[in-house]
Amino acid sequence: MSGSSRHLARRAAIQALYQWEMTQQPRLEIEKYFLADDRLKKTDNAYFQELVREIPRLVEDIDSSLLPYIDRDIALIDPIEKAVLRLAAYELIHHAEIPYRVVLNEAIELSRTYGSDNGYRFVNGILDKMGAEVRSIEAAANQ
Repeated sequence: MSGSSRHLARRAAIQALYQWEMTQQPRLEIEKYFLADDRLKKTDNAYFQELVREIPRLVEDIDSSLLPYIDRDIALIDPIEKAVLRLAAYELIHHAEIPYRVVLNEAIELSRTYGSDNGYRFVNGILDKMGAEVRSIEAAANQ
């Protein structure tokens, strides 16, 4: 699948994860709702489904991986920024084939699109530190 279809999958996943966080609706219901939307025709649906299934399933582990880089209780983070952080952390940990910089750039763009005015700075700061440790060899090569 193309990068743009993955980008669309991430955009839809952020919205679905936000809905899951805010409503506690079953993730499979949310997934079905999004997959029925004609606007997702050009989306990498398999990747969208993976994100919407795996991130909620692994949310405790993902949140634990973020904790060393966050200066506040994760419950106090804006729900959109939290969804972006969880998605990016998942990709950093479970998708080594996606370059570290792509994960960061996508997260920043999603934060700018859906998050608060300066939320992207918060997201960038956390993911830059996390990525430098989780992907230390790749991060060092990019310096």
